[in-house]
Amino acid sequence: MRLLLVEDDKDLVKSLKKALEKAGFAVDVAYDGVEGEFLGNEGIYSAAILDLGLPLRSGLEVLTHWRSCSNALPVLVLTARDAWYEKVDGFKAGADDYLGKPFHIEELIARINALIHRVNRQPSGLLKVGGLTLDEARQQVTTETGLTHELTGTEFRLLRCFLLNPGRVLSKSALTDLVYDLDSDKNSNVIEVYVNHLRRLLGKERFETRRGQGYVFKDVDP
Repeated sequence: MRLLLVEDDKDLVKSLKKALEKAGFAVDVAYDGVEGEFLGNEGIYSAAILDLGLPLRSGLEVLTHWRSCSNALPVLVLTARDAWYEKVDGFKAGADDYLGKPFHIEELIARINALIHRVNRQPSGLLKVGGLTLDEARQQVTTETGLTHELTGTEFRLLRCFLLNPGRVLSKSALTDLVYDLDSDKNSNVIEVYVNHLRRLLGKERFETRRGQGYVFKDVDP
């Protein structure tokens, strides 16, 4: 999953980006509202973390502009803890959740995961699809036979994309956008390599290749 972090505090960005990447997210950063609004309209993010006190354009303006053009990107707003009016304004503008500063990074990650699952109508914490159970905290997958596999960061992000979109055709380019951030060396052939890794771990029949289209995860037990 790919996140957009719009925050101007560079020290906070550094710690958040590291923690979010460890939790299995690819993270792009915008340090002002103008860049953040532009990136948020690209249609490549699973969710955005949006600070309201941004230079060039406020987070509230960014959110209002997104919603006015029917951009349904899930947004978690960061506010000053004692500024209750910011929370109200954020929800009125279309925020999906909020978190007051200062906060524990573990709570932020839990809220982002819950938000993404809610949007995809999946319970948070454990994804159970097609006989597989993905533990997001441990980045492990367990098969219906009880066999558990440790996943690399890329394998985890890729499998989570599949499990959140069972039965849907996901193109290589779409998977690349979801799995890698802007600074990564994007090569669609890498997606094929990691899909083959997952096939070896979990069974070839779970991941169908649609020639000229991409891949489909089968949401039925093999």
